[in-house]
Amino acid sequence: MKLKRKIGILTLALLTATSITACTNKNQNQATKETKPSSNLILATTTSTQDSGLLDDLLPKFTKETNIEVKTIAVGTGKAIEMGEKGEADVLLVHDTKSEEKFVKDGFAKERHDVMYNDFIIVGPKNDPLKLKEITGENKTEDALKKIYEDKGMFISRADDSGTNKKELKLWKSVELKPEGDWYVEAGSGMGEVLKMASEKQAYTITDRGTFLAMKDKLNLEVVVENDKSLKNQYGVMCVNPDKFKNINSKDAKKFEEWILNDKTQKDISEFKKAEYGQSLFNPNAK
Repeated sequence: MKLKRKIGILTLALLTATSITACTNKNQNQATKETKPSSNLILATTTSTQDSGLLDDLLPKFTKETNIEVKTIAVGTGKAIEMGEKGEADVLLVHDTKSEEKFVKDGFAKERHDVMYNDFIIVGPKNDPLKLKEITGENKTEDALKKIYEDKGMFISRADDSGTNKKELKLWKSVELKPEGDWYVEAGSGMGEVLKMASEKQAYTITDRGTFLAMKDKLNLEVVVENDKSLKNQYGVMCVNPDKFKNINSKDAKKFEEWILNDKTQKDISEFKKAEYGQSLFNPNAK
């Protein structure tokens, strides 16, 4: 009788343990099912939104609110738009208004919307050997580029067809100069890498303010030209046209577009690292 009782108790213990484990696994599986994102969204964007840390701040909030996980591909604006033209992205967040308007005109998106802006700045060595900080007037950006060109001051260009690169080339064109020579280094890299290179080589470069501020403590550079109307840097959002490509996740792309334009997200953008730097890295201006 004692042996049967012991076996009975052991059997009951095993059944109880199995039941508890099964319930635990069921609860864990249920929790995993509840928290696992329902779908994926491919966002093609610029390196500046990534390098500044803005997306690391915003996207987890979007996923939490919508249960949609975002796969970010941070490249130059030109490459991001090219991805959209090939149906390799669902939504774009880029910064070259002229290219964006052409993207819409060509039917790859039905519309574009302003999201936010910051500005471009010229940064260089702290001792500013070309004395660009002393240049004043309405055309100080153009005059600074002329000075760099004339004195062959080392300049690092992104040369990656990004929005920043497009802006730089427009500025050179505006002063009717074609930069070339040993002093003009074409990096073919993103903004973060170019800033590191400029710091190492003690060269000048054009950057968006947000990325520079986010990396400033790690760089031996400072702002030498700023607050020029020609240096405004506007960002726009566009959903890739699902009529062009059957595989586009248009439903979630639209949700992302609406989310980044809503008042709450716009406020989050305005507050991003504002306390840390004493100024907004990006200024929201959705209409």
